Amino acid sequence: MEREDRDKIYSKRVRAGKRTYFFDVRSTRSNDYYLTITESRRYQKDGGFVFEKSKMFVYKEDFDKFLEALQETVDHIKSELMPNFDFSQFKREASEHEEEEFSGGGSDLKWE
Repeated sequence: MEREDRDKIYSKRVRAGKRTYFFDVRSTRSNDYYLTITESRRYQKDGGFVFEKSKMFVYKEDFDKFLEALQETVDHIKSELMPNFDFSQFKREASEHEEEEFSGGGSDLKWE
């Protein structure tokens, strides 16, 4: 079994048009846990589709600070920059695509 499969504890996939976000809980050799957030973008190249990914790591000591900053930033956009925008329309759209939640396992996405 590859390390990539062995250390993935939990995964949540969020599809968003040509982008897919993966929120993965992973473990270290010392049984500690951290979060990886991966954005995968699909685009055309040479007559086919390829995927480009970007990944970031969030460690347990930063969880609270990270969540607080993310929430403050989203709240600022919603209340100060776009107060009249209906963000709920995206929630309805997401439920139509049935987001998947699973424990362990891999992804059907192939990286090139």
